[in-house]
Amino acid sequence: MRRDEAGRRGLDLSVFTPYRVAVLGRAMSERLGEAYSNEDLTIPEWRVLAVVSQADAVAARDVVKRTPMDKMAVSRAVASLEAKGLVQRSPAPDRRMAALRLTPKGAGVFERVSAIALAYEAALLAALSADERRAFLEALSKLEAAIENAAAAAEGDPRAAE
Repeated sequence: MRRDEAGRRGLDLSVFTPYRVAVLGRAMSERLGEAYSNEDLTIPEWRVLAVVSQADAVAARDVVKRTPMDKMAVSRAVASLEAKGLVQRSPAPDRRMAALRLTPKGAGVFERVSAIALAYEAALLAALSADERRAFLEALSKLEAAIENAAAAAEGDPRAAE
């Protein structure tokens, strides 16, 4: 807890790291979304497209695991991408689920938006020196690992202490 000038205790969101990271992440996603708005993609659709592009076939449940979206948001994004002809569903070896794949049209959109995303990232990171970028990315990795370890510990995973 922090104390303000009047001596009151409380949480100051302006310096609370989880809040600042969430606000920064949202602002970055929104600005990036504006940069590729001419592609007729929403942020959730772009996230699904990006995950599906990483393999020959991806299950929707894997998209949920790899993005900050719930099942319903992924389902809506997949349905929209399918309607736009950017992804297709096909039977997976486990018939209880479908495999998602990019269509040729989806691969083209992915390539164009990827170039925009990479240029956006480069411009954003240009605000940092090379040493600051390395330190930032290292700190980000450490925080991600700390979150994973905390989640594993909460689930009783003995490897969480490693």
